[in-house]
Amino acid sequence: MLLSRVSFRTLPLTAAIALAFASNVQAQSLVEMYEAARGYDAGFISAKAQFEANLAKANQTLGGILPNIALSATVSRTKFQVRNDGVATLAQDRFFGTGSGAITVTQAIYRPAAWAAYRQGGRLLEQAAAQYEAAEQDLLVRVSQAYFDVLTSEDSLASVQAQKAAVGEQLASAKRNFEVGTSTITGVRDAQARFDLTTAQEIAAENDLRIKRLALDLAVGMSNAKPKRLADNSKLIPPPTDSIDTWVSQSEVASPAVRQAQLALDVATLEVDKAVAGHKPTLDAQVSYSGIRNVDGTSTSGATVPSNHVFNPSAAIVLNVPLFAGFATHYRVKETVSLEDKARSDFENAKRNTAQATRTAYFGLVTGLSQVKAYEAAEASTQSALDANKLGYSVGVNINIDVLNSQSQLYQTKRDLAKARYDVLVGNLKLRQAAGTLTPEDLQSINSLLAP
Repeated sequence: MLLSRVSFRTLPLTAAIALAFASNVQAQSLVEMYEAARGYDAGFISAKAQFEANLAKANQTLGGILPNIALSATVSRTKFQVRNDGVATLAQDRFFGTGSGAITVTQAIYRPAAWAAYRQGGRLLEQAAAQYEAAEQDLLVRVSQAYFDVLTSEDSLASVQAQKAAVGEQLASAKRNFEVGTSTITGVRDAQARFDLTTAQEIAAENDLRIKRLALDLAVGMSNAKPKRLADNSKLIPPPTDSIDTWVSQSEVASPAVRQAQLALDVATLEVDKAVAGHKPTLDAQVSYSGIRNVDGTSTSGATVPSNHVFNPSAAIVLNVPLFAGFATHYRVKETVSLEDKARSDFENAKRNTAQATRTAYFGLVTGLSQVKAYEAAEASTQSALDANKLGYSVGVNINIDVLNSQSQLYQTKRDLAKARYDVLVGNLKLRQAAGTLTPEDLQSINSLLAP
């Protein structure tokens, strides 16, 4: 009788995962999926195109300080009539042609607005680089999150399936014990209720895994992407060695969001300089070389005049002094000063938000590492509790529901532990993203933890 009451077994979670996801031949590593995403992700490709556009826009400002060269040419043919007053003769038609051309070189000598725009171009170029860097870091985190979301869902499904198998065996044992009269119908109904619950959880876990796989496929541009699993679940990244203040100080300097806000403030300040320059004079140097060719005379010369050429080289200094522009320049200055104040506030806000995000990510990583250790201890404790309840059930001290509760607690702890491990790996990337130091090379430390 007693032997029939201990005939159930629990399937280890690692064995269940190995059985459920044994086809690991075509699995891809995190680095491989990230490289695939770089060529597929529409958001990242859009950011790259925006960077190239901003680069071209920044270089446009060179036009205000480099020489401007213009070439012009005109060809005309003129017909006119000559009538002598008081002479009754027919009018005489005459034709002559004119061709002219000129090349003019203009070099700005004093143009405050043009030099402010040129300095703005440099800031815009740096801002574009920061935007591209932020897009790259965002792609790194999104792909990593989708990668480990799939692994988390796989572990959750495998855990539910293992729990279902164990509950099924417990249900069969309860039915046998009831048939031979060693237990009541309550034990059978408890096991049946728990079995039905795990069946519902299995359906939900299968759907969650399906959705997470679709999300990963969408992120990396693959069909049926299969992430590699961790080679050794006991090995994770080391905890951060620097203090939280060090990470926050670094984020205020290196974070792409802070750098973009700082550069936006610089651009706004230079925009004020451009507006103020509307009150200042400009000075340009011009050198021109022009020529005119007259064919068959001109309107003032006779028809017998042969064709001739006239060349006219010239040089000039052009001074332009603005006097009054209908208050447009005045109000333009007021507008840019207000926008500069806005940019300064945005910069302060960016620093505060980045510092807060860095603190959140830092504490999240430290807490996650502590949680992993706590869950590992809880896993050992719940396993011991299950063994004790199984023993108590076998000798008639405990009832069926005690074993079922211990099984449920054990598999829930295993699921939480697996998720906590993956959250630590992603949390490490999020901390580096918040601090502005995340690069594709940071994936290598995680990639080395994956199964070959």
